[in-house]
Formats: sequence, structure tokens, C-alpha cells
Amino acid sequence: MILVINCGSDKAPFIHEIVDEFMDVKTIPFHDLDEAELNEYNGIIFSGAPLLVTEIDMTPYLEKVQWLKTTNKPVLGICFGHQLLGITYGAFAARMKEDRDWQTIEVFEESPLFDKLPTEIRMMQDHCETISIPSGFKLVGSSDACVNEIMQHHEKPLFGIQFHPEVSGNHGRVLIENFIKLCL
Repeated sequence: MILVINCGSDKAPFIHEIVDEFMDVKTIPFHDLDEAELNEYNGIIFSGAPLLVTEIDMTPYLEKVQWLKTTNKPVLGICFGHQLLGITYGAFAARMKEDRDWQTIEVFEESPLFDKLPTEIRMMQDHCETISIPSGFKLVGSSDACVNEIMQHHEKPLFGIQFHPEVSGNHGRVLIENFIKLCL
């Protein structure tokens, strides 16, 4: 079973819908996250959020996800989830030009998330912040608008993507399916 943690995104139901095609899924709001229950799940997806990490106190969020530093479960962070994952590992956040459109993303490092996908993919964006590459992660893909579009931990199955595959058509669905395969 996959756990989708909805951080407040109106796109989270689309994540749930795609995952449900391949595996059992449960979606909960971020504030209901209970570390003790995480063992029930094969993998975890963090959604986006209508929040700016550069303008809020991230402490309450970071306190609830310290387990990300020790987990070996597959985790996919989407947009805010990507930023939350990165900041947990020491990344810095910064404002950037607002991007709420399609971007061509170049995937230049191998990653299981991009099996059966071209090295250039178009994905929908919805953000105005970016993060640096945190310690222990490698940069997997970039766009002209954002350097850290895709990051992956060197040793653990932890993945962050700045874009929204759940609203990016077939390529986005394949990416989510590839993540689910890592959870089997």
C-alpha cells in the first residue's frame, strides 16, 4: 500500500487516482501523519502545498518528518514535498520567477523514476521557489526555469521532483508508475 500525504494541494486527488490504478492507496492530510503507522506502507508520496517555504516557519513540518533521515522506504516528494525532503537534508530554499506552465525538463542522470521515459520530458509546473541540492543527493534533471527539477538520494530510494506529474499527462503517469514499482 502507498501512503499519499496531502500537504494541502488540490492536486492530491489526482495522485491518489493514479496510484490506485496500480496499488492500494491511502491519502491523509499532513497533520494526521503518524510516524508509528508508516511501517504499514510500502512507499510514501508527499504532495505539493499552497505554501511558500521561504515565507513560513518550516519547524512544525520538519519536526514531523525527521524519520526521512533514517527511512529506507521509497519516498517521492512532489513540489512542496520535494522542498520538504530537501530542507530536511539541509537544502536551502529561494524565491524564483513564478512558473505555472509546462517546462521541458532534461533528465541527464539515470534514475528508476524515468524508466521508459525520454531524456527530455514536458511537465506542468506550479511554483515560485526552488531548493539547492542537499547533502547526500544528486541532481538528476533541470529545466531552463529551475535547476533542481529532479533530485535523488545517492543511497536511499528518496526522490524529489519540483513539477507535478499528476497533472502532466502520460509521461507523469509513467513516472508515478515507476515509483510504485520501486515500492513492490
